[in-house]
Amino acid sequence: MDLHAKCIRSRKRHRNDNEFWDLVACALSYLYLYYVKYIHKEPCFTSLQTGEKWMHEMLSGHEKRCFNMFRMTQNTFRQLCIDLESKHGLLPSYRISTLEKMGLFVYILSKGASNRDVQERFQHSGETLSRIFKEVLDAIDGLSSKILKPRDHEFKEIPSQIAYDTRYMPHFKDCIGAIDGTHIDVIISEEDQLRYRGRKGTPTLNVLAACDFDLLFTFVLTGWEGSAHDSRIFLDCISNPSLNFPKPPPGKYYLADKGYPERNGYLTPYHKIRYHPIHQSFVLQIQEVLEKFSIVPIHL
Repeated sequence: MDLHAKCIRSRKRHRNDNEFWDLVACALSYLYLYYVKYIHKEPCFTSLQTGEKWMHEMLSGHEKRCFNMFRMTQNTFRQLCIDLESKHGLLPSYRISTLEKMGLFVYILSKGASNRDVQERFQHSGETLSRIFKEVLDAIDGLSSKILKPRDHEFKEIPSQIAYDTRYMPHFKDCIGAIDGTHIDVIISEEDQLRYRGRKGTPTLNVLAACDFDLLFTFVLTGWEGSAHDSRIFLDCISNPSLNFPKPPPGKYYLADKGYPERNGYLTPYHKIRYHPIHQSFVLQIQEVLEKFSIVPIHL
């Protein structure tokens, strides 16, 4: 009886020992995986041409190379970096300068580059790129309120494109600009895509913009889903004081697309009237007929 009890106790002790060593082996394997993945990581971006070196090469080389990469001249790029750093809070980090931050931001926008492409170009991880992109975007948002505004806030002057063109003067002397919308493709999570799908069939943002006769933007409103109608966005734009839309003073007006509702200060086309250019050959035929009857030539 004593021998049998001893055997049972020995088996239990042996089983407990096996379970203990199994737990030790499992813990050691997890520790090894953690060490390999997070502590002793093999360097991924080891190119000698870092993003900082490439940026200095672009800004000190031929002007055309900088324009091809960033869609702006070297002086414009440097001045933009200075303004964002001194006035809008874009600061360098321990390893990345303001110049490189601005470079990767503009590179993504000008090239439509993917995160992986930018990782290879600037030799930084995807997480770092995403964080930097947001930093620069926040700074650009602060800059936009300074530059996206009319030069003449009271709209007292007649634009030179109107004043010195007999086709438009004096008929459009009170026009201060134009308003229109556009759809910009966006990447949205699958559960939210439905409300961003408009007539384009793909997820988009419906963006409203106003510009003057120098083709300079004076106002831009983003964030509306692609399924939102133009008139809804327009009414929110002119009725929401927080958006600071430059409204036309009495007697002045914007030219607006036919998708917008008729309101005082916003001139839309007559419905069911074609305003697009007619075929050139037909235009020439009309002008010949007018000249035969000694009618002053008109512009179509």
